[in-house]
Amino acid sequence: MKIIPLSEGTFTIGMDKVFVPYENNDSLHARAKGSILVEVQPFCVVTQTDVILLDAGLGFSAGGELQIIKNLKENGIDPAQVTKVLMSHLHKDHAGGVSCRDKYGEFDRAFDNAAYFVQRREFEYAMDTGFPSFFPDELSFFEHDSNVFWLDDDKGTIDNYIRYEMHGGHSPFHQSFWIEEEGEIIFFGGDNAPQLNQMKSRYAAKYDYDGKRAMELRHEWWEEGHHEGWTFLFYHDVKHPVLRTKHAG
Repeated sequence: MKIIPLSEGTFTIGMDKVFVPYENNDSLHARAKGSILVEVQPFCVVTQTDVILLDAGLGFSAGGELQIIKNLKENGIDPAQVTKVLMSHLHKDHAGGVSCRDKYGEFDRAFDNAAYFVQRREFEYAMDTGFPSFFPDELSFFEHDSNVFWLDDDKGTIDNYIRYEMHGGHSPFHQSFWIEEEGEIIFFGGDNAPQLNQMKSRYAAKYDYDGKRAMELRHEWWEEGHHEGWTFLFYHDVKHPVLRTKHAG
C-alpha cells in the first residue's frame, strides 16, 4: 500500500477554537489566550482497489480550491480518483474538507466519486453540539447524500479489508480504522492516537472528552501494534507522520 501524508501545516488554536496559520518565527505570546500548536495532516492511502482519504483536513482554501484537493493534486492524485473517505470524527480540523460550496452556495461533497463512511452517532452529536467544535452547515449534506454510508455499529468491516471500531475517547463516538492488505496493517487512530510522542507517554489530555479512555487506548494500541507490526499514521504530527513497526513474531 502507498501512504501519502497530506500536511496542511501548523496552526495555533486558542480557547476560541479558531485555527490560525503559524510560522516558526511567529510568537505564541501574540496569539489568542491559551494558544497551543496543532499540526494538521490527513492521509491518502492507495490500495489495490481504492484511493482512500483518512479524514479531510481543515477545509481552508488555497488558490481558490480546498487545501486537501490541492495537496492531492501535488502528489499526483486526481480528487476524482478518491473512492473512499473514512472519518474518525467530525471536529472542524478533521472534517472541514469533506464538503465545498456548489454554484448555488450550498455545501456539497468535495469528492464526487467517493463513498463517505461516517459514524452516525458522531454525526448526530456534531449536529446537536454545533459551533465552535463542529460546523453543521459543512456536514449537513451527509443527511441526504446517497454516497454517505452510516456506520451504526461499534465495530465492523468495509469491503472485507477495512476494519473500524468506535472507542470514544477524544470525542464521544470517535472511531479508528485498520486497513489490511497482503499482510500489511495500516492503523489510523485519529485524535485518540494523534502524535508519536503521545503514544510513548501516559497522560490524560484535558481537551479530550474522556482523557483517561484515550490514554488507555494509546497504551493498548502501542503494545498491540508493535506485536503485530502495524504502520501507524499520526494526524497531528507532521514531523513523524508514519511509523512502521516490525512484527514481533
